Amino acid sequence: AYGWLEKQVTQEAWLCGGMFSLAECSAAPALFYADWVHPIGDRVPGVGAYRRRVLARPSVARVVDEARPYRKLFPRGAPDQD
Repeated sequence: AYGWLEKQVTQEAWLCGGMFSLAECSAAPALFYADWVHPIGDRVPGVGAYRRRVLARPSVARVVDEARPYRKLFPRGAPDQD
């Protein structure tokens, strides 16, 4: 999946062009947790950069921050990141 997404992400900030969209709202949770169980790493730098851009978005960062008390409920244990 990371290989496919690497081909989709470009230098543009968002998947559907210049604006943050529903595509990012959908991708944010998937990429957030996927990196915990299958690290993105250096093989797909565009995916890593895209994930960082999405997580830096104020609305997404707020959700991540407000969910911190519940990380202990993550089945595999939450890594010490993000």
